Formats: sequence, C-alpha cells, structure tokens
Amino acid sequence: MSAPHVDVLFEDDALLAVCKPAGMLTQAPRGIDSIEARVRALRQDRERITGDVYLGIPHRLDRAVSGVLLLTKTTRAARRISRQFEERRVEKTYWAWVARRDPGVADLPDEATWRDHIRKIPDQPRAELVAPGVEGGRPATMHYRLLRRDDVRALVEVRLVTGRMHQIRLQAASRGWPVLGDPLYGSNAAFGPAFDNIRDATIALHARSLAFDHPIAREPVNITAPLPPTWQSLMATDGPSGEISSS
Repeated sequence: MSAPHVDVLFEDDALLAVCKPAGMLTQAPRGIDSIEARVRALRQDRERITGDVYLGIPHRLDRAVSGVLLLTKTTRAARRISRQFEERRVEKTYWAWVARRDPGVADLPDEATWRDHIRKIPDQPRAELVAPGVEGGRPATMHYRLLRRDDVRALVEVRLVTGRMHQIRLQAASRGWPVLGDPLYGSNAAFGPAFDNIRDATIALHARSLAFDHPIAREPVNITAPLPPTWQSLMATDGPSGEISSS
C-alpha cells in the first residue's frame, strides 16, 4: 500500500516542510489521520524503514488552518529549530480573510500592531482576552497590513511576534473582524465545506510562509505555501476591490 499523500514544500537531510490542508490535525493519537502520521508513513515507504522513524514537530497549526508546517528529521535539527522558535527568530507570516461582524464595526486601518493578553479557557478548546496581570494570561503581539478589502471583507497579511493559542483568530474577532468561517470566535460567514461539528470547520487562515536560519547550514531559508483551492473564489478578480500592493 502506498503512503498517504503529503504536499512536500522543502526537504533535505535535516528538515521536511509540508503544506498542511485545513481540517487535518498536526498530531493525533495512533489510528487517526494527521500530518505526523502521513509524514512518518511517507518516510517509512520511501526509506524502506520497518520500524518507527524520528520526526520532530517544533510548532503546530490549528486543525482548521492550512499552510506551511515545518518538521525535523534529526534531534540535532529539532533542538536548534526549537530554540529559534523559542527566541522568536522564526518569521511567521499568515494570510487571513476577515469579515466585518456587523455594520457598526469600524474599518480596519491599512496596518496596525495589536497587543493583548490571552489565556486558554480551562477545559475548553478555545482562548479569551484578559486584562494584564490576570492569572494565566500571556502577552500576544501581532503586526498586520491590508492586502485587499471591500465594505465587508479584508485580506490581511499577519506577522506573528508571539504564538499564543488561536491568537490571530481571537485578536481579529475581538475587534469585530473574525476570520471567515470561524464560528468558534463569532464568524457568521460561510467558508469551505459544510460541517455538523464546529470542530470540523475550516477557516480562511493560511500559514503563508516561514523564514528561519537552517539549523545545520546556518543559511537563510524561506518557505512559502501555495493558497488552497478553497481560496480561489476569494482571490478571483471579481472579488473584493481596493487591492493593496503585496510587495
């Protein structure tokens, strides 16, 4: 039996980067489909390995999110890449379509820096904004700029400074502009395939690129993930107007 499909964006002896589809878990218990399981199966199939293979996962993407996910093939690479994430030396860029929740919500500025404090809600798969000093709250900072907009929607390019739980989703929603298709944080706009369980929703948030120093060669690496098919209608020429240069 051939290994499950994996969209590989970059690979060498130390690293393997893939484009994670929205709706798929980064990691899951054995027997449940995930990027981790697929990449392990891919390597076992290609390298003719009968036992387990090492796979480091220095960061994760939410199930509902698509885009570039970086994995490591050696413990040495894992340690060095993890250190770059911890020291915020990895540049994480996301694209997101956000939608005005109601007519009274103010327009988004062309660019801004959002600073909040976020904590995970105990026993729930979601987070919330809290005041500084509240127990469990952690600083959350992101920069964004508009790439395209109309009266009700906007395409934003986000550069994360921190990496808190559901950070982009929560910070955007708290300002009245939830990510398209994200009912967990108040979006009432449809996106992607229909779902019965809110946990199966896919949203218009895409991990567009990662930039970092190669853990072995020490040279700059920049990996970009193509936009998924579900974005095609949003990016069409007859979509939102007011396009802003992305250069």
